[in-house]
Amino acid sequence: MNRLPQLPLLFLALLIFLSPAAVGQSVDSTEKIKTNWNLGGLPVVSYDSDLGFQFGALVNLYHYGDGSRYPRYDHSLYFEASWFTKGSGIFRFYYDSQKLIKGVRVSADVSYIPDQTYSFYGFNGYEAVYQHDWELSDSPEYKSRVFYRQKREFFRVKLDFQGTVTGHLRWLAGVNFFHIYTTSVDVERLNRGKAEDKKLPDVPGLYDKYTEWGIIPASEANGGWLTNLKLGFVFDSRDNEPNPMKGIWSEVILISAPKPTSNMAEGFMKLVVTHRQYFTLIKSRLSFAYRLGLVTTISGKAPYYVEPIMYMSKMNGAYSEGLGGAKTLRGILRNRVVGDGVGYGNLEFRWKFFKAYWLNQNFYFALNAFLDAGMVIKDYDVENVVQTLNLTPEEEKQYFDFGAEKPHTTLGGGLHIAMNQNFILSMNFGKALNPQDGNTGFYIGLNFLF
Repeated sequence: MNRLPQLPLLFLALLIFLSPAAVGQSVDSTEKIKTNWNLGGLPVVSYDSDLGFQFGALVNLYHYGDGSRYPRYDHSLYFEASWFTKGSGIFRFYYDSQKLIKGVRVSADVSYIPDQTYSFYGFNGYEAVYQHDWELSDSPEYKSRVFYRQKREFFRVKLDFQGTVTGHLRWLAGVNFFHIYTTSVDVERLNRGKAEDKKLPDVPGLYDKYTEWGIIPASEANGGWLTNLKLGFVFDSRDNEPNPMKGIWSEVILISAPKPTSNMAEGFMKLVVTHRQYFTLIKSRLSFAYRLGLVTTISGKAPYYVEPIMYMSKMNGAYSEGLGGAKTLRGILRNRVVGDGVGYGNLEFRWKFFKAYWLNQNFYFALNAFLDAGMVIKDYDVENVVQTLNLTPEEEKQYFDFGAEKPHTTLGGGLHIAMNQNFILSMNFGKALNPQDGNTGFYIGLNFLF
């Protein structure tokens, strides 16, 4: 089923506002020019009743050279390592440079992300019914706090290159390697050290149901490995990469995953179109930004375990998945909106309300208010498989509502604290407008969304 005509008309209409923009990154006259190496870092400490304690840190090193390009950097090196005591974590190195190879921007990412409770809500958005009571231990309908979870281990290597074609237009080429292992939640491991009344019940989760029913084919149930080849064009006229006040940043990318470079049953190709635009409303203070995106399979068959992956010319965090969660639809459950094709949009006002020079660093504080929306526009094949099963009408109603998909929408706001323009601590709070998408989400991380 193809649902592209149902995308919110507001997002589609915004495509016509393609205005000229300045070249280069701007510097406020009150800022001190930075040179050589600068360091930003944060500790990572938290606790989850199922995953245990989390410890770690993230560090971002920026090299500004002689400062003549500030706030543009010559090299950026990002390191993140955090670990939950029961097995989840993030281990990531990211490098970005316009100086390593003359005339070519190089970006590289190596990440290992084990997740004992990776979100899985089924496919095709609202067509997969979300039963919140099944997760509540004090509900008569309780099944398990990890009913909508699976175990996943994700290893990723990315290498991307961009070079100038003419003016603001760049070519993009790259290669990505993914090794993804998926299975049922390891309930025994999560229950270690818990009192009996706090232990998770050992019951089938949604992933187990989908595997049993054949919605997730047996050949894909435990994941796989593949190599993606990336080719496209990027138009970029932003005046400042981390938080533009004006400009356009758009890209069209083809992602090809040939069968010979994987263990998939067949290869696939996806089309990625992303358009972002920025407008100054009050000079150096208030801006409006929006993003429109489309990711869809145009040939072959993508396996279930790659359908949540989003593709961008530049990653802003360890996770690039959705729709739903910190990097796509803030306030909606992570991976709530997954299909063979998705479309989405983000509208955001950004207000820099305070600037200061402190501890030899340039700081500013910014508030943002946003509206996010998205939906599945091309279905993952579920309905045809369900029709072959012997489910009772009541059981089918508990899990599926075919034809129910429509835009998923959130509202919210946040606070951002920027040091030397590039290292930006972000805090966002989003509210889902439909209980089928969850309730609220609060996210602490780095960078503006786009």
